[in-house]
Amino acid sequence: MKKLFVYFFLVLLTIGFHSETKKLPDPNITAEDLRAHISYLASDELKGRFTGTEECKLAADYIKNEFMSYSLIPAWENSYYQEFPFIANIEVTENNSLSILSGGEEIHLSLYKDFITAPFSGSSNVSSELVFAGYGISASKLNYDDYSDVDVTGKIVVVMSYHPEYDNPHSQFDEYSSFRQKAATARDKGAAGIILVNGHYPEIEEDKLMDFRYDRAASIKNFGAVHVKRKFIDELFRKQNLTFSEYQAQMTTEKSPAPFNFNELKIKLITEVKEVEKISWNVAGIIEGNDPLLKDEFIVIGAHFDHLGMGEVGSLYRGNEPQIHNGADDNASGTAGVLELAEKFSSMSESLKRSIIFVSFSGEELGLLGSGYFVNNSPVPLNKIVTMINMDMIGRMNDDNQLIVYGTATSSSWKEMIDSKNNYGFKLALNDEGYGPSDHSSFYGKEIPVLFFFTGTHTDYHRPSDDYDKINYAGQEKIVNFIFDITQEINFMQRPDYVHVPRKEGRDMGGWKVYVGTIPDYASTSEGFKISGVNEESPAQKSGLKGGDVIISFGGKAITNIYDYVYALREFSPGDIVEIVIKRDDEELKFQIELGAR
Repeated sequence: MKKLFVYFFLVLLTIGFHSETKKLPDPNITAEDLRAHISYLASDELKGRFTGTEECKLAADYIKNEFMSYSLIPAWENSYYQEFPFIANIEVTENNSLSILSGGEEIHLSLYKDFITAPFSGSSNVSSELVFAGYGISASKLNYDDYSDVDVTGKIVVVMSYHPEYDNPHSQFDEYSSFRQKAATARDKGAAGIILVNGHYPEIEEDKLMDFRYDRAASIKNFGAVHVKRKFIDELFRKQNLTFSEYQAQMTTEKSPAPFNFNELKIKLITEVKEVEKISWNVAGIIEGNDPLLKDEFIVIGAHFDHLGMGEVGSLYRGNEPQIHNGADDNASGTAGVLELAEKFSSMSESLKRSIIFVSFSGEELGLLGSGYFVNNSPVPLNKIVTMINMDMIGRMNDDNQLIVYGTATSSSWKEMIDSKNNYGFKLALNDEGYGPSDHSSFYGKEIPVLFFFTGTHTDYHRPSDDYDKINYAGQEKIVNFIFDITQEINFMQRPDYVHVPRKEGRDMGGWKVYVGTIPDYASTSEGFKISGVNEESPAQKSGLKGGDVIISFGGKAITNIYDYVYALREFSPGDIVEIVIKRDDEELKFQIELGAR
């Protein structure tokens, strides 16, 4: 009764707004209504709906007002909104400086002009000797170590870009060549900071400083990292009676590390990178079921409504001028599907047995932030959610009528039911896995059966050209009606069972060959590598790891983020037994794990 009272109060407060807004009169799922929703959500006015922006809030308001007009009950007592904090960006503070002290002379380098603090740098204030550590690579598997025969403990190291086989596109050194990994390696060797520099390469004359761009992972704590112009390292080599370009050429030719200590030289390094926290929103409403017992069980129907804004992250656009990424298919199409289903079920709410939560997430493009927050702060007990149905990019069905459905083995009921409801001539491509590149993963990690509907990628994906006039509205109408039929079946059927489907760990995050079985929690911002779960019968499960654990050390290597974890895995082989240190709640635990093979 309390929720119903709050709902009617909110309706009275906003009745003036709705009297001036076009009301979609037809409760049925139609191409016309889908077009009306998408044409607004993907309009230039909303500037790509980037998470946490004013335009994202305008989209959230639109969704909320539609939910209210369909008589949905607010999911959070008196609100349709669920606010959640996230790290939107990083910025360099005024407390960043780099000085070279040599022969009584102190040279102060200029921020942005002469050097840039690395986006993954931690805060530091150190004055130390300088060590040249070549390419900054330590790879036992390749029998190569730029830190051989030199002690860098407490010192600052200078390392070059790329690797000794930079002109070989198939070199095994490639996976060790990122600046972030070189900084992590220096930290693991005991260094206090790192100076990165572009080496001398015949094909690359430009000496450009790295972009200061947030890579959505935690910084390297208490470790300073900067990128400097090459001319300063040239000068430091000259003071040692060496020539930087010649020294590098010899190292490259011989493929042999040649570290050394700079004589009579000190570096003073101060770094500080500040995280910029913002707020974004999930939007959700509920239609209550009518069965005395089943109304306390919930079906979740969801889609993310955020997109890339002006191309701040994830854009595949390569033009020079920023452009609005309207995201009509990704994912105004899925959001419109949620709205149409909410309106349809609202018109026939008396027939519902189970309750339905309709939710639109933001933060998906930044790593499932909204859905991750939702499942960890659910408006209803998670064990009462019987299914999550997700729609992401359902607007570009081709002439072959192919529809991709993920999660089809996450319940033993799904495949037969999906086939029986396919009265639309779809050519179904079924994928068993419950984990995938969208918000359903957050729910499957909580042992909830899922279904994810998707029409595939296209040449407009993550580009400014993903506009509302390219949507196949007739095809999308069929898809949303198909999802309606499936939801109706779930509404009446016995509660679907949950089936664990082992996740196929790909090699897209670094090419490692060992198998652990951990499932990342991409929404986590905690220091370390937080996992949302483990695969059954995997080395991780057998060793005792479980969802919610935060890995802070792997095989003796400090783990502060997902990148550290990837780098650590590369150093081991199947069959190796390594020690893992985790944080579980407030307790620190150690486990021995025997690594598997892919």
